[in-house]
Amino acid sequence: MSKLLVIGDTQCKPGISLDYLSFIGNYLVEKEPDIVVHLGDHWDMPSLSSYDVGKRQFEGRRYVDDIAAGNKGMEVLLQPLKDKQETQRKNAKKIYRPRMVYLRGNHCARVQRAVDNDAKLDGVIGYKDMQLAEWEVHEFLEVVMINNIAFSHYFTTGVLGRPCTSAQALLTKKHQSCIAGHQQGLQFATTNRADGTRLTACICGSSYEHDEEYLGPQGNKHFKGVLMLHEVTPEGSFDIMPVSMSYLRKKYS
Repeated sequence: MSKLLVIGDTQCKPGISLDYLSFIGNYLVEKEPDIVVHLGDHWDMPSLSSYDVGKRQFEGRRYVDDIAAGNKGMEVLLQPLKDKQETQRKNAKKIYRPRMVYLRGNHCARVQRAVDNDAKLDGVIGYKDMQLAEWEVHEFLEVVMINNIAFSHYFTTGVLGRPCTSAQALLTKKHQSCIAGHQQGLQFATTNRADGTRLTACICGSSYEHDEEYLGPQGNKHFKGVLMLHEVTPEGSFDIMPVSMSYLRKKYS
């Protein structure tokens, strides 16, 4: 049985503290999961948001600043792991190297969409600007199977491909263990197959600390944190342990 750390959307952007990524990174190296899955949207990319064009809050946004914020955030997240590996190397110990899986999210995909909509940008901007050398990268909405658990930034439903917005619906429609990000907060639902295998579906899309202005004063009260999956079996069953950002801050700040 293996242990798996799930990091939801980390939403790096200019003007916010990136301390929360250090907390997640320190938790990673202390617990040493076999696999780390980042569900995407590490780069928030507000400069490419089609929803805010023409609004007051859109003024001053720059692509280079968005990319720099995400790249810096990735450095902060991975620094504890690099420090641990360097210490192990110096002491001639076995080096901890978890499998690192990154799923591009819809905010990451804003970059490719901008290029698709304006050919002049081809080769000027792109995914190449995002520092992901340490990760096994999968494209937006690609479904990645790990130990018979399906991972995707979100799972689609219906002919229009809308995101499935509840954990219970994921179980009903996909008929297997599934984990998605994209949607703020935490949901999970469980059921059992006829042979007794436990299936679990989770939605966990907010692994950050800051509030989002568009959600308003009530919408920002959702769960913010990561998931540790214990006792992960080849059949797709696991024990889920939510770990809040408030706990990580108290432990690692």
